Amino acid sequence: MRYPGNIRQVASININWMGFIFYRKSPRFLSLNAREVDDELPATRQQPERVGVFVNASVEEMIETALRYRLDYLQLHGNESPAVCHTLYKRGYALIKAFPVSTEKDLIQTEAYEDKAAYFLFDTKCEGYGGSGKRFDWAVLSSYTGKTPFLLSGGITPGSIEDIRQLRHPRLCGIDLNSGFETAPGRKDTDTINSFVKEIRTINPQKK
Repeated sequence: MRYPGNIRQVASININWMGFIFYRKSPRFLSLNAREVDDELPATRQQPERVGVFVNASVEEMIETALRYRLDYLQLHGNESPAVCHTLYKRGYALIKAFPVSTEKDLIQTEAYEDKAAYFLFDTKCEGYGGSGKRFDWAVLSSYTGKTPFLLSGGITPGSIEDIRQLRHPRLCGIDLNSGFETAPGRKDTDTINSFVKEIRTINPQKK
């Protein structure tokens, strides 16, 4: 999210989290200052919680940004080491560690991050950092036997409902909506998201 008005509209939907990207090379990079973000979000509601997305940022930069923007979660999309995650976790920051996935072998890397993140996020492997708008083969998720719950990302669109309905995994706890629900990078289609979220919650009310 990066546009005033659009942030406010999406925040009115029954969503759990809202993401703000602090990676300057992303077309969704947040240019609003902290006060402007505060003005867009309801002060009387706990949700949506704020997720800051980073790519290979320093620990000091992430902590400073988290304090300034009052972030609830740090989502790490780069090559952040288990040691970096452990440092942030020890300091009380809730983490979402993202992993690019193409084959079952890509899930092995999650083992080193167990107990160092609140959630994992599985996204489609692509060149560089950030989403490709394409979907990986969800069948590979059957080989994930870790204990950390995960969010599903990558190529999810309004037409993905039935496939999500068929997906069964005990650690799946949420769905990440991004480019498939946009009219432009960072500008979300509120009506489409609202309809999708309502439908998702009929499948499993606990999904985020």
